[in-house]
Amino acid sequence: MSPGPQAEKKSPGDTKGASSDTLSLNGVGLQYDDGPEVLADVSLTIPARSFYFLTGPSGAGKTSLLSLMYLAKRPTRGNVILFGENVTEAKRGRLAMLRRRLGVVFQDFRLLDHMTAFDNVALPLRVAGVAPNVVQRDVTELLKWVGLEDEMGKHPAALSGGQQQRVAIARAVVNRPKFILADEPTGNVDDVIALRLMLLFVEMHKIGSSVIIATHNHSLVERFAFPRLHLADGVVTQIPAGE
Repeated sequence: MSPGPQAEKKSPGDTKGASSDTLSLNGVGLQYDDGPEVLADVSLTIPARSFYFLTGPSGAGKTSLLSLMYLAKRPTRGNVILFGENVTEAKRGRLAMLRRRLGVVFQDFRLLDHMTAFDNVALPLRVAGVAPNVVQRDVTELLKWVGLEDEMGKHPAALSGGQQQRVAIARAVVNRPKFILADEPTGNVDDVIALRLMLLFVEMHKIGSSVIIATHNHSLVERFAFPRLHLADGVVTQIPAGE
């Protein structure tokens, strides 16, 4: 797969050469049933080839915001524009097509229990019709990257929580998606593996993916000079890198 060695290096948030924005949220609100709004009047733009951390206190609505971004939920009000297309009222079939351009890391991993680690990671490539020899090469290389070269034939039940998390991350990035959204992707691993996984996301950014990572890991936020989207009280504030 070689996700990064030949990639042109870009500064954090650099959008030079981008043809359009990846995502725009315009006056978005999200409410569950008759409860208060979880998100209120959120307006933000994610340029192509950008990288943001998503921060905020527990319960602030970070997972809800990500679910709007990866099209699992529709806003109560406002518009969501993904890859230049207003998806707020789009039909399910169209949403399914757009999701193929996304790579999502869920907090609960959502691995397929009947498949091995290798087959879970290979699934997006096989759905896309990638040649078997390329699937073998890319999946093997990526599982080595995340330190699971000896676990490829195991099913999720035989893996630890941290190992399952790494399989989920590998699956999310294996087809080089245009937009990667990760919900606490380093929450179940030690600092060494967390750094290795962050470097993988950075490499994906270098080859053209927009990346948003929701995290409580302040040391990673401080180490990597990327801007932040800070969510509190239903409102998103954009914070420049290094602040």
